[in-house]
Amino acid sequence: MRIATWNVNSITARLPRLLAWLESSGTDVLCLQEAKVAEEQFPFDPLRDLGYEAAVNATGRWNGVAVLSRVGLKEVVKGVPGDPGYDGAAEPRAISATCGPVRVWSVYVPNGREVDHPHYAYKLQWFEALKAAVAGDAGGSRPFAVMGDYNVAPTDDDVYDVAAFEGLTHVTPAERAALASLRESGLSDVVPRPLKYDHPYTYWDYRQLCFPKNRGMRIDLVYGNEPFAKAVTDSYVDREERKGKGASDHAPVVVDLDV
Repeated sequence: MRIATWNVNSITARLPRLLAWLESSGTDVLCLQEAKVAEEQFPFDPLRDLGYEAAVNATGRWNGVAVLSRVGLKEVVKGVPGDPGYDGAAEPRAISATCGPVRVWSVYVPNGREVDHPHYAYKLQWFEALKAAVAGDAGGSRPFAVMGDYNVAPTDDDVYDVAAFEGLTHVTPAERAALASLRESGLSDVVPRPLKYDHPYTYWDYRQLCFPKNRGMRIDLVYGNEPFAKAVTDSYVDREERKGKGASDHAPVVVDLDV
């Protein structure tokens, strides 16, 4: 079984590339982030033509997550129970579903913006709500994973130059402590292998030639419980999909499982 996570940075802008990648990669389940469309505009029909069902939590221009599956789709839950919300409203940042023998969450963790911004406090609160929501599945006997754009680099090795991020979000002790706390619920980091260079970065800013210079970050993560981690036979960053015109600023992270 092949499972992947990918922040597509607008499914409308990326649809031709997404469809071509699904067809060529042999992916059974895709956790997708930053759909940036309302659910009624989601491209269900072209995905269905390729054999994929879609569960979607999306409301409009920003955020939006989905699970695409060609191996079944049931027990769908939209959002995170206890979501603290931002500016008085819950945002479409999580969706979970059972796909064949595996249960997955697709998550798009709040960015945090700046350390002294209210969005940063919201990010940490959102992590707490996520941990509480996944605790039961994390400790269960069924393969289970929380996959997506976490907007946190777990270690200094997960950014091209930690000095360049001094005082900025994504690398602060509080954010990394939130990640560690989530892992303590019974999850482990399924670290992919890079297809080029030494570090499996998953995100490169569009600006300042970051991708050609490999100034990247590993912020798209797969956190699996013990049954999931034991079933992993391979994992890699599909860096090729970050190349060329019309690419997302994130690359897919692919995980192969023997289930």
